Amino acid sequence: MKTNILKKINIRNKTLLTVVAIISAVALPQLAHLIGGYAGLGTSVGEIFLPMHLPVIVAGLVGGPVVGAVAGVLAPVISFALTGMPTAVALPFILVEIFTYGLVSGVMSNVKLNGFLKVLLTQASGRVMRILAVVLATTVFGFEKITLAAVLSSMAMGVVGIIIQWLVCAVALRKKYE
Repeated sequence: MKTNILKKINIRNKTLLTVVAIISAVALPQLAHLIGGYAGLGTSVGEIFLPMHLPVIVAGLVGGPVVGAVAGVLAPVISFALTGMPTAVALPFILVEIFTYGLVSGVMSNVKLNGFLKVLLTQASGRVMRILAVVLATTVFGFEKITLAAVLSSMAMGVVGIIIQWLVCAVALRKKYE
């Protein structure tokens, strides 16, 4: 019989996993922006490769919903505090999206599906929550600094990052369900 991986991870290891996910989710976007600067692409490299998403999704899949949710909330906030990225305008919406990735991937960690489907469902839920947050902010609260069209355009740029997330997570979880 297969043992649930979450039962094998103690609190110390979950804490370490959370910290590593946060550090990775802060450092990887900075690396992407650095590469983008050298390549003449600027910050668009981050929108293309989605480097903040992957560590949080993996943390949730490996550590469960609490690990994923905590990493998903703290990573964008710490990144903003240390680097100013994401921007203050984008921060609330990205925070909703990344938190959702962490929480949903954590919930998915206990579901018997292949890794691809877990990541696909996680990605869809995070994107839907980000869109809902933007719609709520613009229609209910009259927030005009961001538009749904801008968010959808940004999301479309992330197709490469989405594919990378599928590949990394599906391969990493393949052995767990064989």
